[in-house]
Amino acid sequence: MESIITREAAWELLRKYNKDPFHLQHALTVEGVMRWYAEQLGFADEVDFWGMVGLLHDIDFELYPEQHCIKAPELLREGGVGEEMIHAICSHGYGITVDVKPEHLMEKVLFATDELTGLIWATALMRPSKSVQDMELKSLKKKYKSKGFAAGCSREVIERGAEMLGWPLDEVLQKTIDAMRACEAQVADRMQTIYIRCRKNETRLL
Repeated sequence: MESIITREAAWELLRKYNKDPFHLQHALTVEGVMRWYAEQLGFADEVDFWGMVGLLHDIDFELYPEQHCIKAPELLREGGVGEEMIHAICSHGYGITVDVKPEHLMEKVLFATDELTGLIWATALMRPSKSVQDMELKSLKKKYKSKGFAAGCSREVIERGAEMLGWPLDEVLQKTIDAMRACEAQVADRMQTIYIRCRKNETRLL
C-alpha cells in the first residue's frame, strides 16, 4: 500500500474540516494506534499508510455527523487521497452507515480500535494519573462492562471488530492499551500546541 498524499497534506486536509480539539485529539490518537499496530503486525513498510488512515478516518464527522463515512469519499478525493485509502477509511462505518466491508487486516484493526480508543481515553481520565501508562487490563474491563460509562463508545462495534480479527476481546483491549501508551506523549505534545494556539485565537491550528 502506498500513500498518494503526504502526512503533512493529510493533516492539512483533516484541519480543513475539523476544528474541535476533541476531534483532533481522537484523530491523532487513532493515527498513533494504527502506526503501532502496523509495526507490531509486520507491516512496518506500510506504517505511514496505516497512520494516515487513522488520522483521516473521521474527516467528515464534525461537519457531517449524519453522513459519516458517506460524505468522506468526496472530501478525501478533493484532497487527493487515493481510492485504496478511501476504502480503508470508509470501511470503519461498515454495518453502521455504509456497506464498505473491512477486508485488509488494517481495516479490521481500525474497525476494532476506533471506538475502543475513546473508551480507553475516558477510562484514563478517571484515573489519578490521567494516563494510560499505569492502566491495567482489569481496570479497563471493569469500565467496559459498565454500560453507563462512556456509553457513546459502542461495545458491539468493538466486539464485532475483535471477531473480524479472530482475536479474543481481551487481546484487543490489551494491545490497544499498549498502542495508546506508545503514542500518548506524542499526542499530548501535539495537543498542547493546538490548545496554545486556540487560546491565542489563531485561525490556523498547526
